[in-house]
Amino acid sequence: MYFKNAILSVFNKKGIIDLAKFLISKNVKIFSTGGTYDILKNNNIEVFKISEYIDFPEILEGRVKSLHPKIHGGILAKNSDIDQLEKLNITKFDLVVCNLYPFFENVNKNFDTDSLIEYIDIGGPSMIRSASKNFKYTTILTDPSDYDSFMDNFENIDYDFRFKMAAKAFNLTSAYDASISEYFNNKSNIEFPDYFAISYKKEDDLRYGENPHQKAAFYKKNNGFYFFNDFETLNGKKLSFNNLRDVDIAWKTVSSFSDCCCVALKHNTPCGIAIGKDTLESFNKSFECDPVSIFGGVVAFNRTIDFETAKKLKDIFLEIVIATDFEDIALDLLKKKKNLRILKVNNNNFENREFISLNGGLIIQNTDLILNNELNLVTKKKNYDIDLKEIEFAFNCVKFVKSNAIVVCDGFQTVGIGGGEVSRIWAAEKAFERSIRQPKIMASDAFFPFKDVVELAYKNGVKIIVQPGGSIRDQDSIDFCNENNIDMYFTNMRHFKH
Repeated sequence: MYFKNAILSVFNKKGIIDLAKFLISKNVKIFSTGGTYDILKNNNIEVFKISEYIDFPEILEGRVKSLHPKIHGGILAKNSDIDQLEKLNITKFDLVVCNLYPFFENVNKNFDTDSLIEYIDIGGPSMIRSASKNFKYTTILTDPSDYDSFMDNFENIDYDFRFKMAAKAFNLTSAYDASISEYFNNKSNIEFPDYFAISYKKEDDLRYGENPHQKAAFYKKNNGFYFFNDFETLNGKKLSFNNLRDVDIAWKTVSSFSDCCCVALKHNTPCGIAIGKDTLESFNKSFECDPVSIFGGVVAFNRTIDFETAKKLKDIFLEIVIATDFEDIALDLLKKKKNLRILKVNNNNFENREFISLNGGLIIQNTDLILNNELNLVTKKKNYDIDLKEIEFAFNCVKFVKSNAIVVCDGFQTVGIGGGEVSRIWAAEKAFERSIRQPKIMASDAFFPFKDVVELAYKNGVKIIVQPGGSIRDQDSIDFCNENNIDMYFTNMRHFKH
């Protein structure tokens, strides 16, 4: 492809001077606008001002510079259109170098809407889309990292290169528009718009996906600050696909508690959850629930890790440790395990929507952030004087276990967890089989279709049961509890986790 005329109009000026000098050395005529024109001129690069070429000034404080037929006609023209361009005195543009006003960089800042919308680019996306549509005849560059490749292959720029640059350009403008759309939808309280578009930027290519034969990449959300937008890796290797999934659930679990909490997690499922007076106690109690499964797992804290806790963690093979912060001496100690991934959490914000990918579809739902609508004793009398926070602790724990889920607790500590079963009684059997001691409280993520789970709880010494309620056979379970001095509480809210 032979290059004669180029438009350079960029907000991000990285590499633009070197590219412009290269183009001049190849006898390419450069046209430019605004700040790009100024920086090229100040570097003694021959450049033509677009406003002079189109014989129309930049107006509205520079908001309208390139929206003109002499610009878009020159970008969109095919070889068969050259005669028409000549009659209209329009220059054919073979190259467009353009990137956008920094909406991505400013959408998360504390700007009011009037200020933020000034970062919405109009002319830039228009030129990019025009050049991308006409990629057979016009090369588009939107990323400074592509300048070197363009210059290295200048004499041999082919269809494949132009197609790839067009794909990259459309990807940019679609993400840009999606970010703007998401901002306006959020401001308008539109949770489920007719067309769903959200904006993410690739953070890293992963070694592989869930299994070694699957490719994968990690993306961060452009709008908003949540865990994965804002965490810091203080030590260890890059996070893998499975690491990222585990980190997500571990942090969601532990951050749902206000008291000092620790969760141990393996294969996306908690194997121990506990609250303690400090990180050491909460870890010891969490570890005690399942000292086997924690091997090679993830441990998360909603507090700063101190030195005594770090000593305990160092003695166990763990993949990942997550905390809000680390004492300096604790961090130094943990860093001695060079492969241990250490993550520092910088915020506790939760997205209000979550997504499930289907084969050709997407399910969007509100994030499950509410624990219960109510906590009502449904048995005839209260047999046990217990802090209701203990009951809520058990129900909060079961919320993060895969359905069907049963969690048994003693105080603010899980002592047995059963989940991911197709039958609730099987989940209950697992929880009791694995229980490290006699539990006091049993929690279920959904109602009991039969009273068999309640009967099993009684055989294992459970005193208090908390469940959503809602079964047509609820009364059978309540009657059994009344007959056997078990307190049963309904929450009127289930927590399936598939």
